[in-house]
Amino acid sequence: MRVLVLRALGLGDLLTAVPTLRGLRGAFPGAEITLAAPAWLADAVARIDAVDRLLPTGELEPIAFEEPDLAVNLHGRGPRSTELLEATRPRRMISYAPEEWPADRHEVLRWCDLLERDGIRCDPDDLLLPEAGGRTNRIVIHPGASTGARRWPAERYAAVAEALRRDGGEELDVVVTAGPGELDLARRITPEPVAGSLAELLDLVATARLVICGDTGVAHVATAYGTPSVLLFGPMSPRLWGPRTGPHRVIWHGRTGDTFADEPDIGLLRITVGEVLDAVGGVLCGSVSSARVTSA
Repeated sequence: MRVLVLRALGLGDLLTAVPTLRGLRGAFPGAEITLAAPAWLADAVARIDAVDRLLPTGELEPIAFEEPDLAVNLHGRGPRSTELLEATRPRRMISYAPEEWPADRHEVLRWCDLLERDGIRCDPDDLLLPEAGGRTNRIVIHPGASTGARRWPAERYAAVAEALRRDGGEELDVVVTAGPGELDLARRITPEPVAGSLAELLDLVATARLVICGDTGVAHVATAYGTPSVLLFGPMSPRLWGPRTGPHRVIWHGRTGDTFADEPDIGLLRITVGEVLDAVGGVLCGSVSSARVTSA
């Protein structure tokens, strides 16, 4: 049996789909599962243990696959993503119709729901990736995000980093990471940011003591490895994209907005350096045992 899954999106999107991909593997243990997704995600895909083959595919681009036994649309509500899968001439397809789209549903749950209604069981808490090493004393700060709306100001991250270095001394190793095109941003926080491969970033977050970042892929990496985190949300609600369980503190001021805007969201800007440092102290002291949202 050949199963084709479309999820040609980013790192966080991939990791929120892990329970669904594992549900497919459980339902069809002998099938060859092919994931149509960007090639740069290969290192992350290899760690999921539910995908046999990565088919490099750009967002909403034709899929180089013919006649799967089952096609699964984990990309979006359609119609374009559905049309691309239909073009592969699947014998059967699982997809939301546009009018069925559960807009007010957590990203993990909406895709589990899709498979569950077709009789495929999914565990929405089956998000963890295999361990990548022991915990270190590193605190990872990742200031980047794919859109300006989700980027907390660099000078505030710099103030957080300086306070942690000053108060933590040699006990804490503050590391600032940068994704593609983010080096200039990261250098506003530290002169020597870390900008390695995706595999190196995954391992760094997997073994960190704490992660501080916005609503971006690195936040989902922290969730996937059970790494404690302080997450700065805005303009998207953490009720839809935040961690549902785990040792995480989410700071959100209750305001939604345009996630594709160029400038930082007003709600995100309401988050202060003091709030972040208080949350960091709570997580490092072990006072957060499960995901918690702080809003004002």
